[in-house]
Amino acid sequence: MALLRPLFLVLLLGITMPLLFFSRTEAAEVGVSYGRVANDLPQNQGSVVDLLKQNGITMVRIYDAFPDVLTSLANTGIKVMVMMPNENLAAAASDPSNALQWVQTNVQAFYPATLINGVAVGNEVFDSRPDLNSVLVPAMTNVQAALAQLGLADAVKVSTPVAFDALQTSYPPSQGSFKDELVPVMKSMLDFLQRTGSYLTVNVYPFFAYYDSLTTPNPISLDYALGNSGAAAVLDDDTDVTYTNLLDAQLDATYYAMEGLGFTSVSLHTTESGWPSHGKPNHGKPPSEVRRGGRRLLDSAADQDTAASVANAQAYNNNLINRVLAGRTGTPHRPDADMDVYIFALFNENGKGDADDTESNFGLFYPNETKVYSFDFQGTGAPPLPPRQSWCVANAAVGDARLQEALDYACGNGADCSAIQPGGSCFQPDTVLAHASYAFNSYYQNKGRASGTCNFNGAGSIVYQEPTGTCSAPVSWCVANAAVGDARLQTALDYACSNGADCSAIQPGGACFQPDTTASHASYAFNSYYQHNYRASGTCDFSGAGSIVYQQPSEFIAHPLAPAPALVDSLSLRPRALAWGD
Repeated sequence: MALLRPLFLVLLLGITMPLLFFSRTEAAEVGVSYGRVANDLPQNQGSVVDLLKQNGITMVRIYDAFPDVLTSLANTGIKVMVMMPNENLAAAASDPSNALQWVQTNVQAFYPATLINGVAVGNEVFDSRPDLNSVLVPAMTNVQAALAQLGLADAVKVSTPVAFDALQTSYPPSQGSFKDELVPVMKSMLDFLQRTGSYLTVNVYPFFAYYDSLTTPNPISLDYALGNSGAAAVLDDDTDVTYTNLLDAQLDATYYAMEGLGFTSVSLHTTESGWPSHGKPNHGKPPSEVRRGGRRLLDSAADQDTAASVANAQAYNNNLINRVLAGRTGTPHRPDADMDVYIFALFNENGKGDADDTESNFGLFYPNETKVYSFDFQGTGAPPLPPRQSWCVANAAVGDARLQEALDYACGNGADCSAIQPGGSCFQPDTVLAHASYAFNSYYQNKGRASGTCNFNGAGSIVYQEPTGTCSAPVSWCVANAAVGDARLQTALDYACSNGADCSAIQPGGACFQPDTTASHASYAFNSYYQHNYRASGTCDFSGAGSIVYQQPSEFIAHPLAPAPALVDSLSLRPRALAWGD
C-alpha cells in the first residue's frame, strides 16, 4: 500500500457528507442552500428574495417545494432546486401517476416564471431511510418521466442527496470507491444520470475532516482545509498527483469511485459546502446522538475549540466563491471539470442544535438578515482577510548561550524589551528562555510577522496557538466616541459588523445586547473589528467615531463576552490581556 500522507489519514475517518445529483448547461455559478429549520427566520419570503438579489446570488436550493418560497422567486431570474421528501418516495416509485401529480403541483405550477432547474428526489436516503434504497432509482425514474411527459425534462433534471460515506474508500483519492452494498444502487443511479444528462454533485465539508483530524497524530493543515493560497501540497503516491486543498482531494475521490463503476463521463458538482462560524459539532448531545449524516463524530478536544470561527468561515467561503467566479472549478484529476457550487447555508438555523452547535452556525446571514461576515458573490472581491495570527517562541533546545545572543539581537533591533528589564512587568520568571520568548515575539510582531523574522538562526519557532503561562504586555482597546452622535456611530457600527467584527453578542437576546444603546453597541463592534484586524494602524478610526484607549473599559470587564485584545486565529471573546508584546 502506498504511504498515506496526512490528508488521506483524515479521509480514512469516513467523514459523512451528502452527495447530490444536478444538471446544468451553462457556465459554473455559485449559489446558496436555503434551509428553514428554525423558528426565527424571516417570514416574508419577499424579503429573503430581496436579500438574494442584493447580494448577487443567482441560484438557491431549497429542502422542500414550499409554495411561498417558489412564488416569491418568480420573475427574479434566480434558479431554484426543489426537493421531494423521503416520505413521498415509495408512492412515486410504485405509481407513475403519483410522481406526475407531484411534478404538476410542485414544478409545472411555478415554471417557467420560477426557474426551477432541478428536483432532488429524497434526502440522504442511504443513511436516513435505508429501507427505501431499493425504490430510490425507480422514484427518480418516474419523476423524470413525468417531467418528460410535461415537456420539462430538458430544463429540469432529477437528483438525490447521497451522504459522502457512500464511499467505502476515500484515501488516497485515486483509490476512491463506493461501499460494496451500495454498488448495485449506485450503478443504476449513475446509469440513470448518464442517460438523462444529469450530474453527480457532492456536498463536501472539509471542516469536518479538519476538525476530526485534530485528535490524530497527523492533523490536517488549516490552510489546506480552508483552501488558502500557499498551503503545503499533499501527494497521492499512487498517481504522483499533488493536492493544494482538501476540497479537490475529496472531489477527486468521488470521481475515481464513479470511474471504478465504469462511468467516466458523468460530471461532478458541489451542491453543499461551507464552514461554521461558531461552535462544536453536536454540542451538548450524548454520544449516541453525536452524528452527522449517519456517522458518529469524535469527541471535541481542547485544540478543536477554535476550528469553527468567523475568520475561518469567511476564509473558506470566500475562497470557494472566488474560485468559482474565476472559473477555477477543475481538480488535479479533472483539470477541465466545470461545476456549480451551493454555499451552505443562507441563514443560521437554530432548529439544528443549540447556539453552540456548529449545525446552527453555517449561515452567511443571521436571521435578522445581517451578514455574519463579509462575502461577495458578484466578483468584485471581498475585503481582504486579516492574516492568520501567529507567535514566535524561543526554542529551549538550542541552549541558553544561543538564546541570549538572539535575545540581545532582538532587543537591539526593534523589539521592545523594557518589560523584561529588572523591575519590569515581565521580568519574572527571570530565565533566559522566558525573556527570549518575550523578545523574539516582540520583534516578530513589530516586523509584521514577515518571513524570516522568527528564525534567529534556529533559536525561534512560529506557533499558531497563543502560548499559555506567559507574561502580559501592554494592550489597547477601541471605543466609540459618543460626541459624534448616534447617526455617525450607527453608520460606523454597520460597517464594522459587515467587515469582520463579530456582532452576534449585541443582537437582541445576545449576551452583550444590554445596555441597548448605540454608543455601547458601537464600542463593542469597533473593538471587535480592531482586535480582529490585530490592532493595525487605522482600524480604530471610523472617520473619527472611534478612539484607542490603553486601560480596559469597564463595560468590557462587565460583559464576559466583550472582545478583549487576545490575538488569536479568530477573534477571542474572552476578557484577558494579550500574552505577548505587539
